[in-house]
Amino acid sequence: MVSDDYTSYDTICAPATPPGTGAVALIRVSGVDAIAITNRIFRPLKKGMSLSSMPARMVHRGQIFYDKKPIDEVLLTVFKTPNSYTGEDVVEISCHGSQYIQQRIMQLLTEKGARVAQPGEFTLRAFLNGKMDLSQAEAVADLVASVSENSHRLAYKQMRGHFSWRIEELRRKLVDFASLIELELDFSEEDVEFASRPKLLKLLDKIKKELKELIESFAVGNVMKKGIPVAIIGKPNVGKSTLLNAIFNEEKAIVSETPGTTRDAIEDTIIIDGIAFRFIDTAGLREPGEKVESIGVEKTYQKIEQASIVLYLFDISETTIDEINETIEEFRDVIEDKTKKMILIANKIDLLLEIPKSFRNLVDMETIFVSAKRKENINLITDRLLETFRKELPAHEDIIVSSTRHHQALQETLNHINTVRKGIDNKLSSDLISTDLRTALYHLGTITGEVTTEDILNNIFSKFCIGK
Repeated sequence: MVSDDYTSYDTICAPATPPGTGAVALIRVSGVDAIAITNRIFRPLKKGMSLSSMPARMVHRGQIFYDKKPIDEVLLTVFKTPNSYTGEDVVEISCHGSQYIQQRIMQLLTEKGARVAQPGEFTLRAFLNGKMDLSQAEAVADLVASVSENSHRLAYKQMRGHFSWRIEELRRKLVDFASLIELELDFSEEDVEFASRPKLLKLLDKIKKELKELIESFAVGNVMKKGIPVAIIGKPNVGKSTLLNAIFNEEKAIVSETPGTTRDAIEDTIIIDGIAFRFIDTAGLREPGEKVESIGVEKTYQKIEQASIVLYLFDISETTIDEINETIEEFRDVIEDKTKKMILIANKIDLLLEIPKSFRNLVDMETIFVSAKRKENINLITDRLLETFRKELPAHEDIIVSSTRHHQALQETLNHINTVRKGIDNKLSSDLISTDLRTALYHLGTITGEVTTEDILNNIFSKFCIGK
């Protein structure tokens, strides 16, 4: 059960626009008394009319009054239950963006009987009133927080129900399966087998395949949502900070001729062709000397472990092919995840007087040759980053999982499906198989909200912004 604060259907209000001064602001009111409460402070332009008699989903002009004194001239829209975002009566007040005006309107609404909404309470009410399922509600928060075309597209599709439909289809197949097993339990004394075991195994294998596809898509979905982490590594003074500044086309990091200038990791995000990349400029890799430098190198290895793509930058005029190979092997030992992508970048081509002996080897290793100082061939790096990411995209983007909670629930579902399959292989009784089936259905149901707990709802909606 959800807490009393969530299940009490009193009337709530909150600004739906960010804090600060702007041209306009929007204040939402939702609940059984939303229209009546707003009517007490609103005077329509047309005399003799009230909000309750005004047509829904039309914009009405008027003034907000306090003690017969006008506060602001506003535009007001009424949405009547169940045809609103929350499924309740909703009033949206568009006022001028003055902080004073917003505070006065909020004060008036609370004085007339509304209360200030908790974070995410409007969307929570939409979920509780059946306007959307739980995964769609979570996608609303992701849509608001989206910073790139990819994260926006993913959140929008999930909000529209693409992911929910897939989960419901899986759940329906499992329910059909469970129904046959439960039927056998009703006739257990007669030793009747309603479910053909070979057919059940075939169905389970199909469900397992779909679950694995969803689980594996999380690796891509998570970075699409949060941005792809890219670590720039290399020896001191090879131009890591200069390269970072060239990619961003602005001064993000201090550039100095002194080796070891970067003592900490510098992070920032750039959108390239609709995809967010989180770049990390790290301290130089070498045998650490002083204590501060040692901490910087340690942080570098931590950032390498977090990165999906590693840009290994080296000075082409001073680095031998043997040294490059040794460094790559060193990273292989440090990085446990062998799926990390490493891109070799040869910097300072502007200083070359002749083609180095290692040129052919570097070409075979798909090295990118750049001059970070002169910003030459930087586009080749961004093109390679896009190419590397797109190779990881699943065939069907509609089924990409981006939520850690969903990923964990799907993994638990798969674990219990595997147990069910083993049970059938080992000819276990229907009641034992049924137990794991119910547990698998439970975990699948937590994704869309078929099964919910107060902890789940509180954890999800407390992360929303107020007014959403």
